[in-house]
Order: sequence, then C-alpha cells, then structure tokens
Amino acid sequence: MTIELVMLAWAIVLGLVHAIATGQFTTVQHGLAYGLSPRDQKKELTGVGARVQRAFANYMQTFPFFAAAVLTAHLAARHGWLTVWGAQLYFWARVAYVPLYAAGLPVVRTLAFLVATSGIAMILIALM
Repeated sequence: MTIELVMLAWAIVLGLVHAIATGQFTTVQHGLAYGLSPRDQKKELTGVGARVQRAFANYMQTFPFFAAAVLTAHLAARHGWLTVWGAQLYFWARVAYVPLYAAGLPVVRTLAFLVATSGIAMILIALM
C-alpha cells in the first residue's frame, strides 16, 4: 500500500475519532438520555465541546477533497514526493488542528488549516 493510501486510512480513523469526541462532549454536557435520544430538541454544545464539534464540521468539509485527490492519484499511478508530502501534510496538520481548535488558538489553528489545505493542493499539482 502506498504512503498516500496509508495516510488516507489514518485520516478515516481521525474522522471517526472526531465523531466519537463530538458525541462524548454531547453526552457529557447534555446527559446520557439526550445522547441516546433522537435529539428532536436541538441542544447546542458550548465551550470546548462546541469547538470540537466545529473542528469536526471543518474536517468533514476538507476530507472529501483529500480522499478524492489521493484516490485519483492512486488510480492515475501518480506517486512522487508531492503526493507523499501532500498526504502527510494534510494528515498531520489535521491531527494538530483538533487540539489547537479545542484550545481556542485562532491564528495557529488557521495555520494548521492552511498547511492541510496545501497538502491537498500538492497532490493536485502532482496530477497536473
């Protein structure tokens, strides 16, 4: 398996961790009964839980582009330093993004987002 596909697999794990963390914050803030309910009455998360939820929403906005780029590079057999570094930059910057966002660090969080997005761009450049 290529490094790019390994990073994609780990990015899927990261997405699952995001989803579980968001669910845990929901349960902690609103109780187990609400966490197990159909959540017909929407209750907003606050504080760190809200930031983790927003980080997950942001992740879900970028992950499809990353997955599509990696899979396209794989199918086109376009592997090289740009795809390898791009995939790793995306993954590790997204790993860093979660605690940065949870801690409420705006500038550094934005830099992590830009590094992750640059990783996707590197993969796309390799496809051109």
